[in-house]
Amino acid sequence: MKMTVDFEECLKDSPRFRAALEEVEGDVAELELKLDKLVKLCIAMIDTGKAFCVANKQFMNGIRDLAQYSSNDAVVETSLTKFSDSLQEMINFHTIPFHYRLLQDTEYSFLHYTILFDQTQRSIKAQLQNFVKEDLRKFKDAKKQFEKVSEEKENALVKNAQVQRNKQHEVEEATNILTATRKCFRHIALDYVLQINVLQSKRRSEILKSMLSFMYAHLAFFHQGYDLFSELGPYMKDLGAQLDRLVVDAAKEKREMEQKHSTIQQKDFSSDDSKLEYNVDAANGIVMEGYLFKRASNAFKTWNRRWFSIQNNQLVYQKKFKDNPTVVVEDLRLCTVKHCEDIERRFCFEVVSPTKSCMLQADSEKLRQAWIKAVQTSIATAYREKGDESEKLDKKSSPSTGSLDSGNESKDKLLKGESALQRVQCIPGNASCCDCGLADPRWASINLGITLCIECSGIHRSLGVHFSKVRSLTLDTWEPELLKLMCELGNDVINRVYEANVEKMGIKKPQPGQRQEKEAYIRAKYVERKFVDKYSISSSPPEQEKKIASKSCEEKRLSISKLGPSEQVRASPQSSVKSNDSGIQQSSDDGRESLPSTVSANSLYEPEAERQDSSVFLDSKHLNPGLQLYRASYEKNLPKMAEALAHGADVNWANSEENKATPLIQAVLGGSLVTCEFLLQNGANVNQRDVQGRGPLHHATVLGHTGQVCLFLKRGANQHATDEEGKDPLSIAVEAANADIVTLLRLARMNEEMRESEGLYGQPGDETYQDIFRDFSQMASNNPEKLNRFQQDSQKF
Repeated sequence: MKMTVDFEECLKDSPRFRAALEEVEGDVAELELKLDKLVKLCIAMIDTGKAFCVANKQFMNGIRDLAQYSSNDAVVETSLTKFSDSLQEMINFHTIPFHYRLLQDTEYSFLHYTILFDQTQRSIKAQLQNFVKEDLRKFKDAKKQFEKVSEEKENALVKNAQVQRNKQHEVEEATNILTATRKCFRHIALDYVLQINVLQSKRRSEILKSMLSFMYAHLAFFHQGYDLFSELGPYMKDLGAQLDRLVVDAAKEKREMEQKHSTIQQKDFSSDDSKLEYNVDAANGIVMEGYLFKRASNAFKTWNRRWFSIQNNQLVYQKKFKDNPTVVVEDLRLCTVKHCEDIERRFCFEVVSPTKSCMLQADSEKLRQAWIKAVQTSIATAYREKGDESEKLDKKSSPSTGSLDSGNESKDKLLKGESALQRVQCIPGNASCCDCGLADPRWASINLGITLCIECSGIHRSLGVHFSKVRSLTLDTWEPELLKLMCELGNDVINRVYEANVEKMGIKKPQPGQRQEKEAYIRAKYVERKFVDKYSISSSPPEQEKKIASKSCEEKRLSISKLGPSEQVRASPQSSVKSNDSGIQQSSDDGRESLPSTVSANSLYEPEAERQDSSVFLDSKHLNPGLQLYRASYEKNLPKMAEALAHGADVNWANSEENKATPLIQAVLGGSLVTCEFLLQNGANVNQRDVQGRGPLHHATVLGHTGQVCLFLKRGANQHATDEEGKDPLSIAVEAANADIVTLLRLARMNEEMRESEGLYGQPGDETYQDIFRDFSQMASNNPEKLNRFQQDSQKF
């Protein structure tokens, strides 16, 4: 390295030496100023960075608080938590002391683990400060000594020059002083020049070393950040795609809400005020709620507007939303409700209990009638629930049977809050959409028995109800027989039929989000039925449709069919009746009776020996789809029924060899409630009759199938239709002394007459009627042993 000041020039003490010294001294003074400024700026930067980290931590805590607040939204909560953790890690890279990070992995170098602020402190502040305080201080000390000895040398030279020649003693003294001074000057000057050259060399290395260390600290910091966000990259990419879908869904929801807003805004609420004032929410236990005026019991009899509700068998009201409800009536079973026309105010009614009465006023006559009806219904429901509780206590005290255990198991499931969604998704294949495979489907096609995602459900709706009837698994109310139907089929069963040739044809199922591909695939699958195996129906046993019944058996069947229902039951052995009854009443439909594949509409009423002779035998590989549906309906084989419908079977196909009996009549004879529901959901005519004029309701009444009678009445069966003997279902039930069926038929007839008299065409009718039929449906599906009373009593006698 080139020396800043030459040592030879130092010994000469030439003007070049003095000029070089002056230049170096000025440069060092300026260097000191620059370094002092840089150290101060570094200290300020570190302090500002620490304040930034404190503010950043507070910001991270704010993100975490927002994530906890969004706990009901899994996407937002997960994303905010993950982002705040990553940003917190970046803050740690700023501030965690070096020795803590160094303990994590000893394989990395010092610079890799020195965090930014800590390394900045070491490289800039500490290192440069040390250079200024140590090396520059030594330079200043050497400079002072040099200036002092230089002055002494000048003085010695001046004194030596002024001494007179004749004064030998002074001459000698001045010469000695000059010699000593020069020697000292040379020694100190050489040290000073050495200090200058060393300082100039060291300042380069110290400055570059500190800056290089500082830059390495930045490199380590940003490298750590790059690694951290590289790991976060795939998640951010997935979230971005999900966010795009959310934006599309949000825009769609906005359009739907705007459309609904516009539709509601255009409605005329003047004639529909009752719908705005109350709603029915059985899930929350609230029968009815809305504003009413209440007359105070004080001397002034003031009227105050309060929010009333009927819930938990009580009438309560609130002044404000946050107030605790005030109970007006503790137990509605002890109350009565009546109109009040003897006061000046309009639309008043009174709720009377044994201890007090409450005068209330509605806003309109329509609302008054609604409240009165709601109170009356609640009173009836409270009595019925009390009776059910007593019945449960009686059951606990009596020995249980197998069928009772199954009923209790079903009740336990209901008590545990098992929803329709949970029950249906437990069926194999139902945990993902039947058509696109998207997980956790919330919609279903009830006539197909499959689960669907929301996008596929919209496509199914566009096909029309004759192809697919869509219902929500979470928003809609599910009748027990319909829920059991969903549990009997499922995505795996239906896809084995409707996607039998998908792999052979090389067709791939659409993926979630492919709307156009889904529409084409679903239409080809269910409307055109392109993927159905046309020859799968040949897997049925090789039989040929052929009647071999003997003439004597035919005559006996005709003679028995002319008997009344009670005589028909007595004409068959009790063992046969018992077998039929047990099969009829199985709610789960998993029991299979060892009876012939197809049975005529009258064969169940025949003696067992003759019934075998009247069977239909099939010999051909190519079975008629309608006949397959006919057979499977009796056998309670829902997968075979779905296969027959997929092959184009007419759901109302009539067997000309079997008195023109339909698959729905065969389902009645087979004793399966779910099979009947499946046929009805797929368009079976509930009023189609055989050659004897008997429809499904007639046959269910003759056989004493109470659950099926209830189902057919709910589905619009004509109970006034008569058979060839002029008997309607009610007369048959009365003759057979079946109290449950008589009750259902009479109640349905009364409800029908009441609706006709009040002009309520198309309305469900009285709530008491609906409640009773709902109870019978629940018993038929979950507790069929309760409906076994008639058959058991018949066997006793």
